[in-house]
Amino acid sequence: MVDEEPDLNLLVALRALLEEANVTRAGERVGIGQSTMSSALSRLRALFQDELLVRVGRDYDLTPLARQLLPQVQLTLPLVAQALGQTEPFDPATSRRRFTMEMTDYAALELRPLLALASAEAPGISVELSKLDVVPTEGNRDLLAHDFVVAPPAIGIDLDGVELFRDEYVVIADRDNPVVASGAISREDFAAGPSVRCEFGHAHMIPVERRMRELELWPPVRVTTSTLLSIPLVVRGTSLIGVVPRRLAQRNAAVTGTVFVPTPFAPVELIERIWWHPSRANDPAHAWFRALAERARADGLFAV
Repeated sequence: MVDEEPDLNLLVALRALLEEANVTRAGERVGIGQSTMSSALSRLRALFQDELLVRVGRDYDLTPLARQLLPQVQLTLPLVAQALGQTEPFDPATSRRRFTMEMTDYAALELRPLLALASAEAPGISVELSKLDVVPTEGNRDLLAHDFVVAPPAIGIDLDGVELFRDEYVVIADRDNPVVASGAISREDFAAGPSVRCEFGHAHMIPVERRMRELELWPPVRVTTSTLLSIPLVVRGTSLIGVVPRRLAQRNAAVTGTVFVPTPFAPVELIERIWWHPSRANDPAHAWFRALAERARADGLFAV
């Protein structure tokens, strides 16, 4: 890096550039002209000795270093602004804030009411969804890299969170699979499998798998997938069984020709919560989104 001491304005420009990945939009966001923002980008490139933004057709993309810097800048800038008494106000009607959220595809499907509500109140914001990290969560690291993580308790996060909705796990199978013909599945048939399993990585053992481990009940896995939403399609027309949240099974039964039955052991509840790092607690945009999530739950928008 060159010997230059960055100022707060340059840090603001860096955040806008990395979040917008566009010089013009970044300038509009912070209220400066394109030439001034281009000059800021040049200074930042010299400071970090990295292009930060590279052309991809008509658009820009972030370099690997820029992708590493983005969550750090998103975390640091509000703290600096707060310390200086310069917390940026948040106006949902005009904001172009980008929120990053980590969750399963199932959770993303169930959060559609929240995303629709956010889009209606803040049409200029964007939300980037990514799947749960397969690397074990240590020190709530995921919450430093994302604005929010949506996941059940007991996956390594022990900070603030708000409950969004509850579900329970069921066994899903093709409607012609004889092991569920009676509307139930025996423990013996469940243990015999064969099964399809969604692999989240060692960091995220889902509650039902924790129960299965306690019971030493592991049906043989014949298919492994990285998405919960694919399980109904995978078991269709096969002898495979899977374990999925009831909501997912209900939404897919008619389309995929599958049925779902209770697990052959006591029901296992799934509680989805939205988590955030405490360093973001005083971020006005964060506070708005958290309040929106709580309102969506209180209004029953997550009800099936």
